[in-house]
Amino acid sequence: MQKKQNKKQGERLTALLPYLTALASGILMGLTVAPVGAWFLAWIALVPLWVLVVTSTKGKNQSPPAFLWGIGYHGVALSWITGIHPMTWLGVPWLPSLAITLFCWGFISVLGGVFLTIWAAVMVRLGGKKPWLRVLIGTALWCGLESLWSAGPLWWSSIAYTQSPHNLVIVHLGQLSGPNTVTAAIVAVNGLIAEGWINHRGTEGAEKISSASSAPLRFVNKYWVIATGLLITLHLIGFFLYSRPIAQPPEAALKVGIVQGNIPNRLLRSSEGFRRAQENYTNGYLTLADQGVDAVLTPEGALPIFQRNLLGTALVAAVKKKGVVAWIGAFGERGDSYTISLFTFNSEGEIVSRYDKSKLVPLGEYIPFEEILGGLVQRLSPLEAHQVPGSANQIFDTPFGRAIASICYESAFPEQFRRQAAMGGQFILSSSNDAHYSASMPFQHHAQDIMRAIETDRWSARATNTGYSAFVDPHGKTLWISGYNTYETHAETIYRRQTQTLYVRWSDWLTPLLLGLSVLGWFVQKVIN
Repeated sequence: MQKKQNKKQGERLTALLPYLTALASGILMGLTVAPVGAWFLAWIALVPLWVLVVTSTKGKNQSPPAFLWGIGYHGVALSWITGIHPMTWLGVPWLPSLAITLFCWGFISVLGGVFLTIWAAVMVRLGGKKPWLRVLIGTALWCGLESLWSAGPLWWSSIAYTQSPHNLVIVHLGQLSGPNTVTAAIVAVNGLIAEGWINHRGTEGAEKISSASSAPLRFVNKYWVIATGLLITLHLIGFFLYSRPIAQPPEAALKVGIVQGNIPNRLLRSSEGFRRAQENYTNGYLTLADQGVDAVLTPEGALPIFQRNLLGTALVAAVKKKGVVAWIGAFGERGDSYTISLFTFNSEGEIVSRYDKSKLVPLGEYIPFEEILGGLVQRLSPLEAHQVPGSANQIFDTPFGRAIASICYESAFPEQFRRQAAMGGQFILSSSNDAHYSASMPFQHHAQDIMRAIETDRWSARATNTGYSAFVDPHGKTLWISGYNTYETHAETIYRRQTQTLYVRWSDWLTPLLLGLSVLGWFVQKVIN
């Protein structure tokens, strides 16, 4: 009887093992980003899932637990979403606030699981028996699914960002074809390692009966050799791009100051909050103007008022007095609706350009399918009006030339930056407010901005409300970064650039190429077989 019970327990554990393995390896991938930042795990964390997917075609389990890998990765990487709770400062009661928080976190994690399930299902059906074809299809499909997901409104955790900011050499591959180049590198190396493991296990029995003289050869695995060679080659290419000198001609210099106002979001709706915002940003502007900066950048919503009220503020009065250009975050108006905007005030205190945030945060800044969900999910915006996105094809001209503008969540969408760089944007202005979330989110946000600077080969100035504000050069090196939950001002010289990387010129050409080669390889395999 005891033996039967032990056998049943063993069978249960065996049945659960693939699911636990998939979940654990997804969690490992989630640890690659802040707050842990174990970026090196990305090069092996996909291996267990790949092995499960491939070996499932040989057994009874035709539905590998890829869903749990997606839950593990996106759930851990995006755990900072829980920082929005409690939202009592927005008038949302404690329990509904918790429900909204868990819904947001759970929804994005489940969505990640769905995409991984699609990836695994296609791999099982189209991967075939050739390891080289599985690696090609698996890599192309992963890039294609990330491209599809990033085309929607809810996007953040590409596996490419697992390498930023720690492995800047490999992030430079983004200059070739955007972040999917880094994604393809990670998936391909993981796939080759996994294929090597499958091959090793498949030949283990044959090696046991081989002669003693051939024993040293059992550890030589061609897939692991190829994986090692590919990893080294990719890093060498990245190092070549990383080591190129950055031209810094004096005529292209632009001294930019940043003010990090450190106004808690819970004060945004109060008169005290507005008073502190005016005081902090005006004093910061005056301090930087006295340091001889050419312009001052403020965060998203630095002054939480509409455009029509900006001209009467102390900050704009200071601009008129000092004559130093300012980029001020506030709210624009469009009919009965409003936009989150960044305004350029010239040396005379006049608005000469405006950029409206075009990528809004679902649930945070608007409600998807509001007709259906509007009664279930209370809007989190601190304003009563209806928020709308800006146009997708905006340009942002300034007294110093055309800039690449980004407001908060847009940092996750590389096409936003690529398009503006292709249209003549010479430097990046990133204006954000990350005070809603836990501390790991601002660091992940900084990592996103680093990738955008590298991909477009541009200097970047990043101003946030509570941190992390920073200056980044075109190689992704952080020249200065602020503290967290601190009031700070800082000035740095950046340089306007008009270079165009392959990615800026041709967009993501690698993903269509990989998908095309995968289709061709699959047809060749079908013909041969």
